[in-house]
Amino acid sequence: MRPADAPPPVLCARGLASRRGGPRGPGPVDFELHAGQLLHVRGANGSGKTSLLRTLAGLLRPLAGSVLWHGRDVRRNPSAYFSGMSFLAHGNGLCGELSAVENLRYALHVAGTPRPQPRIAETLRDWRLDRCADLPALRLSQGQSRRLALAAIVLGSKPLWLLDEPDAGLDAASLERLRLTLDAHLAGGGAAVVASHRDPGTAAAHTQTLDMDDYADAGYAVAVGVT
Repeated sequence: MRPADAPPPVLCARGLASRRGGPRGPGPVDFELHAGQLLHVRGANGSGKTSLLRTLAGLLRPLAGSVLWHGRDVRRNPSAYFSGMSFLAHGNGLCGELSAVENLRYALHVAGTPRPQPRIAETLRDWRLDRCADLPALRLSQGQSRRLALAAIVLGSKPLWLLDEPDAGLDAASLERLRLTLDAHLAGGGAAVVASHRDPGTAAAHTQTLDMDDYADAGYAVAVGVT
């Protein structure tokens, strides 16, 4: 039992059913995600990982159930939810004609989180993008593009990250940077939902796992971390 004075979860799903899912259709999902926790969403292609992330991000309307942000249904105050959440989709959302640093500045402007140039330059160095900062995005490799999209998430400093296959196209050094970044985000009181075939590498004490195959194959509801 949770103490009566304990803070509500940062993010909570109650009987959430997405519009797309496994071969037997989407199943209801329940989870609670507190500050400092990561929910690892795994499963085979087509099991509903991306649909769940898009539903949590507000891009898909759920068939049933609800999403709660700090104990309140996000439909009551969506602007408060969106202002505290960053979503990384399969695509990197880059404009090919803009340079890497211009894409980064634009993403931060749209997110309402502009950052000073020294902070941007430091993050570009952290993600090994400083040498291509002035290159048009269309000339970046797949890995560089993904790292640039991740750099925007990091600089945005939102408390909740929804990351769909953030490790796609990353080399070993970038995967380690991603792991360290997630650890720092959780240590700072952030929370994350990460859909990936890989284990995120975060500490077990801070990680929950939602296996979408559990209900995509068997057709039953899944509850994770509900107390």
